[in-house]
Amino acid sequence: MNIANIIKKPIVTEKATVLKEKGNNKYTFMVDKDANKFQIREAVETLFKVKVKSVHTANYTGKRRRRGKYVGYKNDWKKAIIKLAQGQEIQMVDEL
Repeated sequence: MNIANIIKKPIVTEKATVLKEKGNNKYTFMVDKDANKFQIREAVETLFKVKVKSVHTANYTGKRRRRGKYVGYKNDWKKAIIKLAQGQEIQMVDEL
């Protein structure tokens, strides 16, 4: 698996922002469904040049959606919460 394809995008929500700012030094990313914790750790350390302390993951199933009489599902996805070592930081531009 290619390292650049493991991390899809950062998750910028109120809860993720609180985790980052409270001194916990945790960052939240949407990652590839098939990536394991070791691959996610390697991707973050390589792409952002930081030292990762721990990785926590959560799998989410796609929600059911309707468009009139048609029923479908959103895609399944995986979230990773990355805790960095003390003094490390990832510079990200938060989207509005």
